[in-house]
Formats: sequence, structure tokens, C-alpha cells
Amino acid sequence: MFRFLRRKKILASEAASAGEKAGQLFDAGYNCTQSVLQATCPQAGNDLVTMAEAFGGGIGNSKCLCGAVTGGVMALGLQGKGGHSGALVTAFRADNRTTCCKALSAPYIWLSKEHQANCRRLTVATAEEVARLLQK
Repeated sequence: MFRFLRRKKILASEAASAGEKAGQLFDAGYNCTQSVLQATCPQAGNDLVTMAEAFGGGIGNSKCLCGAVTGGVMALGLQGKGGHSGALVTAFRADNRTTCCKALSAPYIWLSKEHQANCRRLTVATAEEVARLLQK
């Protein structure tokens, strides 16, 4: 299962970018969805972060929609910018050719070091794009 059992408390600097925060959260054991959501929507409470865990691994490890995209859509919607969700998907697809977790992960052994590095890269980039869209 695409779930990290140990989580550390994150003490992200206020000056850190959304991408840096998302990377720190991912490194601390939060999944892609949770990391993007928390990094770009600090008001997301524990219940939402817990709920977001189910979307990691392409929605419950089904390897469908990338969890980073899902977390970004959640963050946009929670902040009244849900209308920018299509722009997030379009930008993600332009950078990665797909939003499908299975296709994004295909070159890697699931949960390998390389797979985790790729997921972290996608998480960081998605958080940066969400932060940019929130400024519109």
C-alpha cells in the first residue's frame, strides 16, 4: 500500500515555497495528496488531511489519477479557486504527458527509491503550480 507509517512534525519556514513545503511533508511520510494539500492550503484541518490519505497512489493505490493533482484540486476548491482545477490538470499533463499514476510510475518498481523520488518531484512541481494558480 502507498502509505507511510511514520510521520514527523514539519516545521516549515514561512519563507519556504509551496513546493519546498510539499517536499518536506512528503519526506516526512505524508503521501502526494496530503503533501500538496497541506503545503498549499494551510487551513486544511486534520480531518481533511486524514481523508486525503485515501487519494495517494492514484486513489487508494488503484494507480488512477495522480494524487498530487487530486491534492491540488482539493486545495484550489477549499480556497474558492476550484475554477482553476482544469488549468492545473492541463499544466500537469503538458509537463508529464498524463495524469495517470500508473503511467507516471511505469518506469519504476512500485515504492522503490526511484519511484519515490519521481513522486516527490511530481508533488513539489504540483504544489508550485497550485500556488501559482492561487495567485490568479
